Amino acid sequence: MHEFPTDQPAPTPDLPDIVSGTAHDRVSGIDIRIDRMGEGPPLVVLNGLLGLNKHWFPTLAPLANRVESLLIQPPILEMRGKGATVPGVVSLVISCLESLLEGPVMIMGNSLGGHIALRIAHARPDLVSSMVLIGSSGLLERGFEKGVRHTPTPDWIRTKVRELFYSEKSILPGMVEMAYEELSRRPAARAFVKLGRSAKVDHLGPILHEIETPTQLIWGMQDIVTPPDVARQFERELPDARLTWLDECGHAPHIEYPDRVREILTDFIDELDARSAQHSVA
Repeated sequence: MHEFPTDQPAPTPDLPDIVSGTAHDRVSGIDIRIDRMGEGPPLVVLNGLLGLNKHWFPTLAPLANRVESLLIQPPILEMRGKGATVPGVVSLVISCLESLLEGPVMIMGNSLGGHIALRIAHARPDLVSSMVLIGSSGLLERGFEKGVRHTPTPDWIRTKVRELFYSEKSILPGMVEMAYEELSRRPAARAFVKLGRSAKVDHLGPILHEIETPTQLIWGMQDIVTPPDVARQFERELPDARLTWLDECGHAPHIEYPDRVREILTDFIDELDARSAQHSVA
């Protein structure tokens, strides 16, 4: 797997310099979008099914002097066969991590991205030092791949996107249109359904007690996709987990409350740094 620079996004006053490129996986032949920003210890970010790297920029941009964010965006709706499954995405992301990074890193994921992080932490603990899971699948997910139509209408898509948020005001400009454009393509809709179903049958309950990776859970109290009971089970069964709730928040806290998510992330990094310093002294 090799990384090739692409055209860089124009800098804005609110964002640090973002280096964008692609990593080409020789095994699958897939090009993976990579966005980097900031300097410091690496923080790998994984999206949900319809998530985009840019959705994380408001959360991560102010941390540019603290961490190097590495946002990984595989074209998962372009994947076919075994690639359009949880094991397929896990294999792809592991290949990417091995190619681009050295040593274990913190991984932050939303929804399917959290699920992938958990699978990697279990299979390859040498790659994952800590995790931040936001509305993660892996136990129960009421995704909207069920009932995806062969020709979804804009109104149907808007209704389903609306279910991801506590407030309709949190829907980002162009989000509904992007989802409609993607899911109007039959191969993409099939991949979406296949990945969603794969996530539902890949139940992580029996292995959670084996994942000793320090984990910060961030959950919307009004999340109807991965309901609050899911967060409580993760907290109960992961050996080193802590849970922070966000009220009046749905399935995408990093979009609805980027400042609050950043605060929780920063506190978690501080906790891990203090733990590391204490171990060094000992």
